[in-house]
Amino acid sequence: MAADAQKKSAPQGTRMEHDLLGDKAVPANAYYGVQTARALENFQISNVPMNFYPEFVEAFAIVKVAAARANTSVGAMKPDRLAAIEKAYEAIKAGRYHDQFQVDWYQGGAGTSANMNANEVMANVGLELTGRKKGEYQHLEPHDDLNMSQSTNDSYPTAIKVAFILRNAKLVDELQKLAQSFRTKGNQFIEIPKMGRTELQDAVPMTVGQEFHAFGASLESEIELLKDAEKYLYPVNMGATAIGSGINVPKGYSEAVAKELAKLTGKPIVPASDMFAATWDQQGFVVYSGALKSVAIKLSKISSDLILLASGPRAGLGEIDLPAIQPGSSIMPGKVNPVIPELINVIAFRVVGNDAGVAMAAHSGQLQLNAYEPLVGLAVMESQHLMFKGAVALRTKCVDSITVNEEVLSRYMEETVGIVTALNPVIGYEKATELANEAYRTDKGLLEIIREKKVLTEEQIKDLLDPVKLANLDKSKYPR
Repeated sequence: MAADAQKKSAPQGTRMEHDLLGDKAVPANAYYGVQTARALENFQISNVPMNFYPEFVEAFAIVKVAAARANTSVGAMKPDRLAAIEKAYEAIKAGRYHDQFQVDWYQGGAGTSANMNANEVMANVGLELTGRKKGEYQHLEPHDDLNMSQSTNDSYPTAIKVAFILRNAKLVDELQKLAQSFRTKGNQFIEIPKMGRTELQDAVPMTVGQEFHAFGASLESEIELLKDAEKYLYPVNMGATAIGSGINVPKGYSEAVAKELAKLTGKPIVPASDMFAATWDQQGFVVYSGALKSVAIKLSKISSDLILLASGPRAGLGEIDLPAIQPGSSIMPGKVNPVIPELINVIAFRVVGNDAGVAMAAHSGQLQLNAYEPLVGLAVMESQHLMFKGAVALRTKCVDSITVNEEVLSRYMEETVGIVTALNPVIGYEKATELANEAYRTDKGLLEIIREKKVLTEEQIKDLLDPVKLANLDKSKYPR
């Protein structure tokens, strides 16, 4: 009778659901429920839904199934409910039902709408996969079962952490490929001499290979930073529930759910040492976002160097050529721009801005909760996404095809004054300075002045001023 009455009151193509604010029609084919429906009406802001980042959907499913397993292990959940949740988890892990995770990332309520979206979808998927109908919550309930021993305040930040962890492995892998690409170029150019520059002024010789190996090495240090920063995401506050006191949580649950999360992610996830602190503290997010910013700054610096080294090609440095992948101007014929390094700079600037947003969100929480974690989740996942895509583009559309203009480099080496530094131990700083000043004053190359004044013999020039020797090149230092 009650079911019939519900059918009559629901408009065609919908089902009627009920929450704190009363009855509301939900599309009959929707796997989400009433609270998600309200959020879809209230938060039409960015048009970036939860499922824009599939790993976040998977992360939420991981958190929910881990909680269900833990609840079952401590005797709080019936095995048949766990079985239904397991089916929902497996389906979502396989990529099904992601379209039902529709709540906008921009939302109030500290992520409550996102959490209820996950609860409702997994409940209805679990119902349907066990032979029930959507909305038959007496058999699997979004609050009582999917949210058992939880609050948004512990499940939502944990899902964000799990998503960051899942995505970090992919980003690290791609950055390693990019670093290797620079290393490969370093080996290819290992004996090609060039002038190093400090403050954009001629300094002392190096090789192009040393320069590119340095790019690779610096990226490798950023990769280690990302790996270290990930460790700050491992402590989770599952079992803290609302504020950290663990209200409604059975004994042993916190340890059990962390153990399940560790199994599902393959990472050493552990319960936070202080659940009250962990419920509002954003340290893990701030540290990880800061590591992403450091990577972005490094990629930007390298990209700016590539732009400078390729400038010209005839009225700039012109030391290297970047691959031409598209015309550079709608008015200047023949112009080709360094669009991929420029793209990396655009990405880097965005990542730096996202980190500033994370800092503001982390500092703005009040008392026992931080309501601004939705911004943290969105900002960091966008940064991960942009840098992953950017690293692929930089490697495949730029670095792999860089070539060197050896004639230009040779001319610079012949005309430079910078190699005078190598003469300090032989003729002294004062005499070396005189030679440098004369070279600048007469617009002659240093080697030309040295030959004119017979400061050194040709044999001495070859021995003392060999640019590769001056670069202190040691090939054994570099990975092959």
